[in-house]
Amino acid sequence: MAKTTAEAPPPTARISDADIDGYVNRMRAGERRAISTVITELERLSAAAPGLLQALQPHLGHALVVGFTGPPGAGKSTLVNAVIAHLRQQGRTVGVIAVDPSSPISGGAILGDRIRMTAALDDDGVFVRSLASRGYLGGLSPAAVRIVDALDGAGFDIVLLETVGTGQNEIDVAEVADIRIVIAAPGLGDDIQAMKSGLLEIADIIVVNKSDRPGAEQTMQQLIGALSIRATQTEKVSVLKTSAINGDGIGELVDAFDAIGKRVVAAGAIDRRRRRARYLIARAAADIVAARIKSGGKDGLDPLADAVLSGTMSPDKAARRLLES
Repeated sequence: MAKTTAEAPPPTARISDADIDGYVNRMRAGERRAISTVITELERLSAAAPGLLQALQPHLGHALVVGFTGPPGAGKSTLVNAVIAHLRQQGRTVGVIAVDPSSPISGGAILGDRIRMTAALDDDGVFVRSLASRGYLGGLSPAAVRIVDALDGAGFDIVLLETVGTGQNEIDVAEVADIRIVIAAPGLGDDIQAMKSGLLEIADIIVVNKSDRPGAEQTMQQLIGALSIRATQTEKVSVLKTSAINGDGIGELVDAFDAIGKRVVAAGAIDRRRRRARYLIARAAADIVAARIKSGGKDGLDPLADAVLSGTMSPDKAARRLLES
């Protein structure tokens, strides 16, 4: 049976080992170029990434991470923009990770860092980074966790994480964010049904955005009804209405996640960081398995496939044989 190919070396580092502490210090001093460079190294998982993550460790666990997810058309970006403006009025610094669909050609984020986040323009208290989903069905790539750590380590008070609009598959945000906000809007039809079967399970707060449109109250009642029969519900979930365009309900939304944030902070940072570490481990394991299957090639997979077709081996046994090779 063919052996799997050797693991590719990490990309060449743009930060030397000797410069790592200096870059982290410059990040914490608010130097935007340093923040951007470190994030790029972590996203690329370059040779400098392990040293950077180690240097960031003493500075982690202070930022509250708030995830925004929901079906396409719910107005996530506009709502996040309004939340940024409100938080800045309160004097809080904000890091933003906007997860965009991946370009099928380059694999990079289709939208630029600041196209949708007008509240961040010319504001040194806000740092926005677009991140490609890289085809991960859960709406996030593992790089998102590393970038959360970078923004946390840079000293931002709060990190907002907006995920790509792929509907009910966007459940990875539950593993990364401290607070999960699920966004809906009137007129989404089938997407509301999809939310009932997936996204509502992870929600700490549900927002009916575009509340100035017809049908907002009906949508709100649908979601309240769905919550009433949610089997796993242990905490009361707030259902709020907002209109990001005119600012209605934004203050109430921030107050709601601040209230949850106080409980999260009181519980301690270690559990939050452990949850994100578990996510990274599980994702890395899944990637290794996927790479092993892909590298099996003709010599690796075809004999196993033939054995399954002939009935001499079960698919489960064939899978185990492949993973043990």
